[in-house]
Amino acid sequence: MDREHVREFFDCQGNLVGVLLSPEAWAAAREAVLAALGPVEAREPDEPLQDWETLKRFWDFRYPVETSVRCGSCGSETQDWAADEPRRFRLLVANLGGLVTFRCLSCRAKVLKRHFKDTIKTETTPFQEEKDRRKEARYR
Repeated sequence: MDREHVREFFDCQGNLVGVLLSPEAWAAAREAVLAALGPVEAREPDEPLQDWETLKRFWDFRYPVETSVRCGSCGSETQDWAADEPRRFRLLVANLGGLVTFRCLSCRAKVLKRHFKDTIKTETTPFQEEKDRRKEARYR
């Protein structure tokens, strides 16, 4: 394999800032690179509690703030997801449009709450160990 499979990127002072490998170069170097980096600890991002607070601050729906969550997959439920100890649901998304998404910590299903002016629509998507390959991102 020749050097055309490796591209180095430098900043304006000439410092190396990154390397881009072709798929062929990555296939050849992958195991050695991963072994050199050691085990990677999987860490979930923090809950977007600030987004939840923003949604509550600008709440303009015709009903009070709704804190109850029920998993349609395993039946786990709570009256106030944020007050539970230990937590039964983990906040994944909250936005000003009224979309609030949770992960059920019992069965890992996704619980989606769509807040509309007059009603709340709730959907539960069961956790799937195997993902649909057609929905995976591909970068070329």
